[in-house]
Amino acid sequence: MFTPGIWQLVVVLLIVLVLFGSRLPMLARSFGQSINEFKKGVKEIDEKTEE
Repeated sequence: MFTPGIWQLVVVLLIVLVLFGSRLPMLARSFGQSINEFKKGVKEIDEKTEE
């Protein structure tokens, strides 16, 4: 099975940075907001099941 080495990971990371560098902050913010909404939903479900 193929196991990527450190240099393959570095090359992939560099390619991602070149392609998405200007959009990374926006993508990270969107991802963070999505995680936050998911946590709120899970918390609401937990509160409803405890009642």
